[in-house]
Amino acid sequence: MYEIIVKHHFSSAHRLINYDGECRNLHGHNWKIKVYARAGELNDIGISMDFKEFKKIVREEIDKYDHVFLNEHPDFEGINPTAENIARILFQKLSQKINDGVLKIFMIEVWESDNNGMRYFQ
Repeated sequence: MYEIIVKHHFSSAHRLINYDGECRNLHGHNWKIKVYARAGELNDIGISMDFKEFKKIVREEIDKYDHVFLNEHPDFEGINPTAENIARILFQKLSQKINDGVLKIFMIEVWESDNNGMRYFQ
């Protein structure tokens, strides 16, 4: 099994609705995202997916969250823009664009700070 990993980042603001703590107030993060995909085999030139193409697809999705108020972004309509929801939504969106029968998104890591992060995987 092969695993390809891409890191990217974005900055945005959000607030957590119905949260009993400081995060109910408007605040921002410099989010760090890691996207993991797995392949059981390689193509005819010995790679799972070109890093350049993988990074391009990942950046196109993640950059939609850069310098926005996440609560007003359509992806978070009716839900809190938590690290957990960001990871799940990115997992679903990137799976639709990348999964091809050979390569499959395996896991998304979302870090809201250097010390606080979470993983979503299936």
